[in-house]
Amino acid sequence: MTTADLTQTGRDKAGRHGRLTLGRSSLIALLLLVIAIGATTTYRSDSEARAGGRPKFDPAKYAAETYEPKIVPAIEKNAVNVATLYKAIAADPEAAGKQYGHRAGTGPYSYAVTLAGTAGATQSGLMRVTVPGLDKARVSVQVGPAINGTALRDAPGLIAFGQFTNQVDYADAATALNTEMKTKVLKSFDPSAARDKKITVIGAMTPLTADVLTITPVSIETAS
Repeated sequence: MTTADLTQTGRDKAGRHGRLTLGRSSLIALLLLVIAIGATTTYRSDSEARAGGRPKFDPAKYAAETYEPKIVPAIEKNAVNVATLYKAIAADPEAAGKQYGHRAGTGPYSYAVTLAGTAGATQSGLMRVTVPGLDKARVSVQVGPAINGTALRDAPGLIAFGQFTNQVDYADAATALNTEMKTKVLKSFDPSAARDKKITVIGAMTPLTADVLTITPVSIETAS
């Protein structure tokens, strides 16, 4: 073997040694990086990840903590006589909404109302009520079993979409408040026993037309 061959062989061995040393260094660095990432990573449950770290929304718990302590007092405090409201809406819907109601964005106004009248027949979950001064309006009270709409959530003006993680939770809150009302109010109310009797109702409504007024109650009192 010539001197040149020996020199080239030495260079090849040095190159392989350098590459081996570099490969080991890279592997060690990568291993240290993986260990560091693992040590600083926080793992979340699926529900926490979906809610950005918040606990999963519990509609029943929310309703129990919100309906009686907040919703009912606000509706009772701000309830306007439904005949007065009807006249105000007929005269100027926007002015009536600003004076008596609440709404989110450009949606319809929701109102806290009170009425006194005579209970009529119940059909499809709606109990008709004859209210003096509202001969042209169809006034009904939701008595279940299905309670529709978001009036209980929207009428007090206390609950906004921004308080929730997403639209689903916001909608579930309205449904849960309706369910809570059924337990607190409608469970002990018999529409057939109230028929033809004088009743007083406090509740909320979101009228889609001026002549169809459907109230979701928080209180129904029947004259003996």
